[in-house]
Amino acid sequence: MRKHILGIILSAACLAGGVMPAVEIVENDLQAVSIRLTGNELRITGAAGEMMQIYNVAGVRVMTVKIDSSDKTYNLNLPKGCYIVKVGKIVRKISIG
Repeated sequence: MRKHILGIILSAACLAGGVMPAVEIVENDLQAVSIRLTGNELRITGAAGEMMQIYNVAGVRVMTVKIDSSDKTYNLNLPKGCYIVKVGKIVRKISIG
């Protein structure tokens, strides 16, 4: 009974504005990273300062480069096939045909 009354009092206090519920505010300062493939050209936007890594389907890293501008295009001289592109925490699958 005591717990029930205490719960009612706390709920009333929250509704009356006496006690503020805990709220966590998270600010994301992340730019939208875009990864686009056209033919053999891979265009990365919004990822200045990030590392780009490309893996083949066997999990072998075939390319690593530091992205030095917010809009960068790379000519991929890779054999036909599927690859995994990782830019920072963003991961995408691409297919070179």
